[in-house]
Amino acid sequence: MVSPIKYYFFMKKNAFYLLMLFFVFTACNRDDLQNNLAETEITQKDPLTAKQINEKINGTIKTKGRFSWKESSDHFVWSAIFQGNHIASIGFGSSFDRNLDSNNKTIEAEILKVIEQYEGKTERILLSSDQYLNQIDVVIEKQETVIALRKMKNIRYLEPADYHYFENERKYGTTAKSSSSSSGCGFESTALNASDYTTVTPNAKAPWSFAKHDIINAWNYSTGAGVTIGVIDSGVSPEQTLLGSSFNNGLSSGRTISKNGVYVDSVWPWSTGYDGSADQCGHGTSMASAMAAPRNNLGQPVGVAYNANLVTYRAASNVVLDGYHEQNGVKIAFTELGNNTSVKIISMSMGHIFSVGKIEDGVKYAYSKGKLIFCAGGTSTSFTTFVGVIFPAWMPETQAITGVKENTSNQKCDVCHSGSEIDFTYQMERASGNSIPVLSYYNGQTDYVGGSSVATASTAGIAALVWAKNPSWTRDQVLNKMRQSSIYYPTKNADYGYGNINVLQAVQ
Repeated sequence: MVSPIKYYFFMKKNAFYLLMLFFVFTACNRDDLQNNLAETEITQKDPLTAKQINEKINGTIKTKGRFSWKESSDHFVWSAIFQGNHIASIGFGSSFDRNLDSNNKTIEAEILKVIEQYEGKTERILLSSDQYLNQIDVVIEKQETVIALRKMKNIRYLEPADYHYFENERKYGTTAKSSSSSSGCGFESTALNASDYTTVTPNAKAPWSFAKHDIINAWNYSTGAGVTIGVIDSGVSPEQTLLGSSFNNGLSSGRTISKNGVYVDSVWPWSTGYDGSADQCGHGTSMASAMAAPRNNLGQPVGVAYNANLVTYRAASNVVLDGYHEQNGVKIAFTELGNNTSVKIISMSMGHIFSVGKIEDGVKYAYSKGKLIFCAGGTSTSFTTFVGVIFPAWMPETQAITGVKENTSNQKCDVCHSGSEIDFTYQMERASGNSIPVLSYYNGQTDYVGGSSVATASTAGIAALVWAKNPSWTRDQVLNKMRQSSIYYPTKNADYGYGNINVLQAVQ
């Protein structure tokens, strides 16, 4: 018979061995699980090609209506980072605004530490750190780094920062070899058809669309004086003095134009040094003209808000925000305009077919400063006809504008986009096919400009007229007055928002 004491130690010893076996067994299984997880995450070791990435993006937009890096796999995001010079953009913290995150420096340091750990290096990792936004640009080469970062709770987004979707689409897309017109650029000058304008005192040409929106009569109440519009585009022509030294001219007296450049003209993300404010595309010049070209006796087209001030930004080389320096330039322009207390309105007739985190942060930052933001709803290139309203126009912080045909409010122009995110429309396409008369890139010459771009610039000018008439109003009051003066108010149209604005009604 076994004594109680021996039995006790026997059972205790066996329990100890059983416990040890349990820990060994579970530890082995845990290791196996971790190893299997790692193997699962890195099953695709080679990056996708640019063609494969674009095909996936296009397919997602066609089936779901929108593409998002956040909803993409680690391997897909890493592939795009790999194909984009290894540059990634990271948004972190609980807010886009550094001032709203007291521990932003700590979080940023933690992110960089993780990158250093997985990349196995400490140099040439941080490309830039935004002073206003919780956003950094970094160099990432390994897929493991992407996987680790996307697991961090303090990261809002991790995206490729230099992936050239449009460039790759031109190379590999089914509608490849698209024309350069997709850039929105052009330096043409065209004599205006007499039926496309009305002569107003002292001798200026008011575009045909002004009568359609009752803008000429609205000038009896407001001309935009005292309101400053920020323009984010390709800059303004140094050859057009009416948007330079003669901006403050004729009946457009007592105002200013300020020109800024935040675009780095280089294919290499590490390059620095802005290349100035001068438009090298032509698009920005047209937008500034449509908004606020002076009213004088030179026989040239006049802008909607001919007494408004302009603060222009050359933020990109053309209208498709493709690549690091263009997206970075737009982000910087939004934050600087957000911090400019004299600016009330921001207009941008550029965009992308999917969201860009750093630009989204910039838009939210400017909006948080009380700015009224207008963005183009989209103008089709030869390979984006399947896209609806573009980014950032679809954001709730912006007013999305599209162009419609003459005498309509729900027939988009031949190249314009429409959709549920549209807020207002502007008549900019005639039955003849002619669009809006504007100042040319060169002195003493004229041109036409169309698409949702000019619709956006013109609507920003309308907002300036309303705000100048009511200088004490808030952004929301101005916006509500514009809505109340539109054809579909109070119920938005499914694809055209509140429709065309009666500007005379808006300023009375």
